[in-house]
Amino acid sequence: MKTMTCRQLGGPCAFEHHGETADEVIKSQDRHLKEIVAGGDESHQGALKDMKGRWKNPLGAMSWYKKAKRDFAALKDD
Repeated sequence: MKTMTCRQLGGPCAFEHHGETADEVIKSQDRHLKEIVAGGDESHQGALKDMKGRWKNPLGAMSWYKKAKRDFAALKDD
């Protein structure tokens, strides 16, 4: 298991996401952004907008995704 923060994934806070794979952590970040913005937190709106718009630019999205996967792989296990 490894841990990445919301900030490491492009968000504004230190909320920790845990997972066995980068994809688990990325999905946790997506849920976090949706839930916290739905709860009224405006500081995460930009990150949520970026997340939702990411796939409108496939090259940029793949670049972000590959970086997140590399960053995850470089982490030590918890």
